[in-house]
Amino acid sequence: MKKIAIIGSGGSGKSTLARKLGEKLKSDVYHLDSLFWKPNWVGVPKEEQRKVQNKLVKKEEWIFDGNYGGTMDIRFNAADTIIFLDIPRIICVYRAFKRILQYHNGTRPDMGEGCEERFSFEFFKWIGEYPRTKRPEILEKLDQHSKDKEIIILNSPKEIKHFLEKV
Repeated sequence: MKKIAIIGSGGSGKSTLARKLGEKLKSDVYHLDSLFWKPNWVGVPKEEQRKVQNKLVKKEEWIFDGNYGGTMDIRFNAADTIIFLDIPRIICVYRAFKRILQYHNGTRPDMGEGCEERFSFEFFKWIGEYPRTKRPEILEKLDQHSKDKEIIILNSPKEIKHFLEKV
């Protein structure tokens, strides 16, 4: 496990897992949200996202946390390990609300500078629809990479905890 891509719904624990894995493995962690959101929630254009990721995946070791479906193949093709946090929707919604309260009027450590935590109906809608809209596509991509990558699917906070203990 030297090149790790972590994906999952909002609130699934991607950033927390990436940070803890980074500490254990002494590896650089790249939170895509912090790379691709400029102050006041201005998104970075896709071409710049591709350019940044194509450069970073050439490094010997890394951990990426985030989905960004339009550039996911860059990370998947370069990764040796893909971790999918397939966490129940209710847990993801709860965690997203908790995060809003925790970082209210501030910026999360894994978010772009100047992007204050806020409530976004669209974000909660995305979390709610994730199992139906995004999950099938992700499972298909994981199946396509299963012959040449280590695929790890974690289905609960308890499984994540056990995984980290074994690393």
